[in-house]
Amino acid sequence: MNDINDETRDQLEQDIKESEADAAAEGADGDMAVVDALIAERDQWKDRALRAVAEAENVKRRAETQQNDARAYAIQRFAKDLLSVADTLERGLATAPKDADGPAAAMVTGLELTQKSLLSAFEANGLTRVDPAPGDAFDPHLHQAMMEQPSDTVPGGAVIQTLQPGYALFGRTVRAAMVVVAAKGSGPAAGGAYADPNTTGGNFDAKA
Repeated sequence: MNDINDETRDQLEQDIKESEADAAAEGADGDMAVVDALIAERDQWKDRALRAVAEAENVKRRAETQQNDARAYAIQRFAKDLLSVADTLERGLATAPKDADGPAAAMVTGLELTQKSLLSAFEANGLTRVDPAPGDAFDPHLHQAMMEQPSDTVPGGAVIQTLQPGYALFGRTVRAAMVVVAAKGSGPAAGGAYADPNTTGGNFDAKA
């Protein structure tokens, strides 16, 4: 009987140890499940926060674009009216005597200062002058080709001369610059191919 009792006791002790080990293992699995759930929830809130930040940035950009559009629309007509003033000043300076003295020199200086102040006011309000130099690439968004001519110095497709400067308001063309464009095949590599006086360029008007 004592042997049976010892065996029973040993078996009971072994069963208890196994039960305790199983319970510990189940507890560990339960703890890991809780940790996994917390990590998943954290990742979910992190994703929501990133989406909210991205949406806020998009809203900010849209608001800035709308604000610029509204401002540009409000002053675009007024800006167009002022361009005639700028053109008149430029024509006056172009015809003014370069070697003037006395009152004439003072008048020329006054015109130059007036033009400088006007252009500065344009710049301060987002209205920029578009005046391509010879050799600059033709940009159909900013330039209007009034004539095409051969050239031995300017490559084909580039601006030869600006007939009238243009203006852009906040990056949008208010008036395209009127330019003369070099014909295809122009440039130093042409080797005087256009020296023939019978060679003429065709005129065209490509709207910007």
